Amino acid sequence: MTGADYLLPLRTRLRSLRTEPFGADPAGARMERIRRSPHFVDGSFQNSVGARTRPSGSTVEFARIYFQREQRARRTPNGAVPVHPTTLADLAAPPVSGLRLTWMGHSSVLAEIDGSRVLFDPVWGERCSPFPFAGPKRLHPTPLPLTALGPVDVVVISHDHYDHLDLPTIRALAATDTVFAVPLGVGAHLERWGVPADRMRELDWNETTTVGGIRLTATPARHFCGRGLRNQQHALWASWAVAGPEHRIYHSGDTGYFPGFREIGAEHGPFDATMIQIGAYSEYWPDIHMTPAEGMRAHLDLQGGSPHGVLLPIHWGTFNLAPHAWAEPAEWTKDAGDEADQPLAFPRPGEPFEPAGVLPVEPWWRPLSPPLARPWPLPADQAGPGPAPAAKGDLDLAGER
Repeated sequence: MTGADYLLPLRTRLRSLRTEPFGADPAGARMERIRRSPHFVDGSFQNSVGARTRPSGSTVEFARIYFQREQRARRTPNGAVPVHPTTLADLAAPPVSGLRLTWMGHSSVLAEIDGSRVLFDPVWGERCSPFPFAGPKRLHPTPLPLTALGPVDVVVISHDHYDHLDLPTIRALAATDTVFAVPLGVGAHLERWGVPADRMRELDWNETTTVGGIRLTATPARHFCGRGLRNQQHALWASWAVAGPEHRIYHSGDTGYFPGFREIGAEHGPFDATMIQIGAYSEYWPDIHMTPAEGMRAHLDLQGGSPHGVLLPIHWGTFNLAPHAWAEPAEWTKDAGDEADQPLAFPRPGEPFEPAGVLPVEPWWRPLSPPLARPWPLPADQAGPGPAPAAKGDLDLAGER
């Protein structure tokens, strides 16, 4: 930085110091398009249902819970996670039914649908952080190297948080011929990281693009965006409905529960399979992540109110992002599925399965976790999302979720 640089506005100087993992802010024609979005109000993207995007509660109380040694032990497996050693042989033959899903951990899923290969929220990095030395670290290795995955027709990104949009992974995929489907504004990050503009499909909510023989629609979610301390909400977040000639699937991204699931299901469902976020929830941020019970309710809403298709739980098991026990999301989702008579799939990371075939249902996490208490059912009048409790203060943990 030269002496003349100190004459520049502080915001400009800070932007010049922003390293590549932080991505880029939208500008120019992209920013003009953002301003025209019906979801961009008063200078930022807005949720269709109000949501607190910063954790509320006592900072001291949260720190005590989160960093207490005994509590930290609950949030990690007490042994090696049994990763399925995915190989090209596992994925070489096309799925018999036309639809196969492979959960790679967290929210990363390879979906083979009607002859196309879609990769959702790929994160192959060791940490979901802008720094190689700090931030949540993997609790299990990736099931296979990214280079061994084979050709991918389209990479779908739900939003720009570090555990969903990973610089080294995007850089590696940018060197292939894949197309990237992303929410409006997220393309600024990809452009900085080397993805050509002609290989990006940047969508607002309820916009659709076609890649090969499949249709991808960016559908609403209840969340937020941001890769830095100063979050301007200039990049959108989304869930995704994907339809091929024979099958339909849905990926929730990160979201709190909201009535929009019913509308998405009515417009784009029912789905042969849903990939639903059921982990990293907390009473400190009830509006932006779903509990297992809410995840089950969202799936049923998407299916018109009745059990249908297969629910694949995502956003759990790979990174430690919330105060709950490591295996709690899976255990409680299993309880919710049993109560609703809804088929669930619990593959080990890297284990392919076909929703129309034999489902992986073994609770493989139990040997790695102490017994977990069963959650108590909420009264019917409290089952849905209600008004958020009054905030006592804000905890800025945007980079941790």
